[in-house]
Amino acid sequence: MPSPRLYLAMNSFSAALGGLLFGFDTAVISGTIPFITKYFTLSDAMLGWAVSTALIGCVVGSLSVGKPGDLFGRRLMLKIMALLFIVSAVGTGLANSLTVFVLFRFIGGLAIGGASVLAPMYISEIAPARMRGRLVAINQLAIVTGILLAFFSNYLLVNTGDYNWRWMFIAGAVPALLFFILLFFVSQSPRWLVLMGRPDDARKVIARLNPGTDIEPELNEIIQSTRSNESGIRVKIFRKPYTRIVLIGMMLGVFSQLTGINVIMYYAPSIFQAAGFSSDSALIQTVIIGATNLVFTLLGMSLIDKIGRKVLLMAGALGMAFFLGLIALGMTYQFLGGFVLLACVVGFTASFASTMGVVVWVFLSEMFPNSIRSRGTAISSFAVWVANCATAFLFPIVMGHFGTAPVFGFYCLATLISFFFYWRYLVETKGKSLEELEDIVLRRRGTEEDETVRL
Repeated sequence: MPSPRLYLAMNSFSAALGGLLFGFDTAVISGTIPFITKYFTLSDAMLGWAVSTALIGCVVGSLSVGKPGDLFGRRLMLKIMALLFIVSAVGTGLANSLTVFVLFRFIGGLAIGGASVLAPMYISEIAPARMRGRLVAINQLAIVTGILLAFFSNYLLVNTGDYNWRWMFIAGAVPALLFFILLFFVSQSPRWLVLMGRPDDARKVIARLNPGTDIEPELNEIIQSTRSNESGIRVKIFRKPYTRIVLIGMMLGVFSQLTGINVIMYYAPSIFQAAGFSSDSALIQTVIIGATNLVFTLLGMSLIDKIGRKVLLMAGALGMAFFLGLIALGMTYQFLGGFVLLACVVGFTASFASTMGVVVWVFLSEMFPNSIRSRGTAISSFAVWVANCATAFLFPIVMGHFGTAPVFGFYCLATLISFFFYWRYLVETKGKSLEELEDIVLRRRGTEEDETVRL
């Protein structure tokens, strides 16, 4: 039997493979764009549709997975997401028409959206408070690893013939199958077990993760949290006292997309080709970006439980705004050469990966009370994917009409605004149990309502 620390790591790693597939499936499209454009004879609008279809699936998947996650458990729903990943990878690679291609990309999007909610939520619910930031950040590490894996496999497969794009998509079935198999060996979430009225089973899981310690206080805290919020399935999330925290979660998700990070991930080869790089060279640049993403995610993981979530987000907003502004000005006044542009994009990616990239999914997995965590995380992820889908669809259209500079100027302004939002509305969650955070969030809401009455 593995040690408790190894067992916790195994559970977290297995769930985080959903994040790896999230990253792979969203990024693999970037290397296929020139080839599917030619194969399916795509216009700018059709290309935006082909890219964003998976993201529409993400919107649906993230919004619809919350209640099934409560009813059937995080583990079972993650298994279903794994099967959808496999079906999507094979089906997209074998598609002979745009309709079939779009259908299987949509199925993959359902899996991405579901995994984006369930994987970090599951990890946050099994992790001790002192380690939760780093363990949930494993999911973000898996996402950026998946992105790098997609970029690298695209580069390796680019010269495999006219149907190279098919192999690029089918490659995703391998990690999806591994994900499905490993999920048979992870435990249930103790907080979900309590929600389902199974405290004895929850006690066994907590004891397995924390041997030799008094687990009753933690279990009682979870039970009390659940009781004080009624049944987790009956609570209405858009009623007091939850409305405010849900809206903050949604805005946090939207701001993460208004940085423009996923425009870089989806369209990086096109951006670099427009800057003068060849097709093969542009794919190499994306590998550099993916490697930067991975390295600085590791840096962010080392800082998140030391510096805290809120400080990292605010610092990252300033760093990203600087590089986005430089890219916008450089493209407007044409003082950015190809490799200088690459340096600015790398700087932006490093700023994102070490701060927001690590923090956002951690925040969304731990900021909601136990009784609404599944649905609160789901609706915040829904906001992420709506914003993501809109930017992915509109980017090639806007770039074709106005050029790239105005787009990056908009992202710069939005990122600056996000700095003030984080400063004003976010509560630091570092080092606190999920039940302590619940008490802080709901107490803060009550205090603000009292102040409003006095005014």
